[in-house]
Amino acid sequence: MKVRRLSVRDALAFTPDVHRDERGFFVSPFEGTAFASHGGAPVFPVAQASFSVSRRGAVRGVHVTRTPPGMAKYVYCAHGRAKDIVVDLRVGSPTFGRWDAVELDAETPRAVYVPVGVGHAFAALEDGTLMTYLMSGPYVPANELAVSPVDPELALHLGGLPDPIMSGRDLTAPSLAEARAKDLLPDHASCARAEELLWRDALNEDAPGR
Repeated sequence: MKVRRLSVRDALAFTPDVHRDERGFFVSPFEGTAFASHGGAPVFPVAQASFSVSRRGAVRGVHVTRTPPGMAKYVYCAHGRAKDIVVDLRVGSPTFGRWDAVELDAETPRAVYVPVGVGHAFAALEDGTLMTYLMSGPYVPANELAVSPVDPELALHLGGLPDPIMSGRDLTAPSLAEARAKDLLPDHASCARAEELLWRDALNEDAPGR
């Protein structure tokens, strides 16, 4: 498992080994030891696993969970191909407003760790693109916030899609500047505290006798 730190602080990209033979291939998109050695602790206790299926040209995001409670995610592509994007929405973070992207596909498949307070988006580059999410908390619509993926200030690269397909929510989402002015974005200190609690829970789960 190869691990790369992204330009958004605390975000990670994972590239697993793929074992191929005449039957096909076997791959492990998540390995706890690799995550712990680079993330500094075992992965968060998984509270929910979800997946989405998207047609080519679909763009989902930029989404982030209100903090508190905050949410961390581990994302990979189980079918198809996607341009996966992380955006630092943590006010006060050294990399606030910065973004980075990783191409995810089913043949590798790489994975991305999205820390608490970091926005997530992706553009589906093939029909039937299936994105899988491991999440540290349950999906609660009232806690979910969005920033426009076509905000000129962010200038996200959406995989060269000429006419992205977006939900009504994402079409009307505020720009980064508007979201900050309305005090909608999480602050870095609150996100760090939420992340620390996740690591504490993960370490307690790994304690002897649990």
